[in-house]
Amino acid sequence: MSFADPVYTARMDDRQRAWFYAEYQHARRDEVIGVLLALFLGCFGVHHFYLSRNGLGILYLCFFWTGIPTLAGLVEAFFMPGRVREYNAQQADYIARHILASAYAYAPPSSTPTPCAACGGPVEPMAAFCPHCGHATSNPIHAEQAEVGTV
Repeated sequence: MSFADPVYTARMDDRQRAWFYAEYQHARRDEVIGVLLALFLGCFGVHHFYLSRNGLGILYLCFFWTGIPTLAGLVEAFFMPGRVREYNAQQADYIARHILASAYAYAPPSSTPTPCAACGGPVEPMAAFCPHCGHATSNPIHAEQAEVGTV
């Protein structure tokens, strides 16, 4: 998947898209590295650990002394680009689903100031007190915190 691929980011706003690209850049795997691991360390199953296929990696480690994993690693080097692309697509889908699911739980605060009940001056929506007169606002988040005693 290239960064120009809009399949995963089509329903995202700019903030979510930036979050997706940052997470994807961290989670993606490189095809060339996968092929090199399969060629040079395939007898130990390192290429399977690289793609989070730990069960197969452990199996290769158990039987590396037989030489069979060495031959299998050489053959699997030809299949690694496709496996890495499949892994990257799964990671992109997972990240996109989680970002889109969390978008419904997060509502950005309103940027329109509300008038203060005491003096009528503009108060930011997330403010606990009016900056003009010091009167406590009726923000429900701060009201809950005041009841608990954390403000």
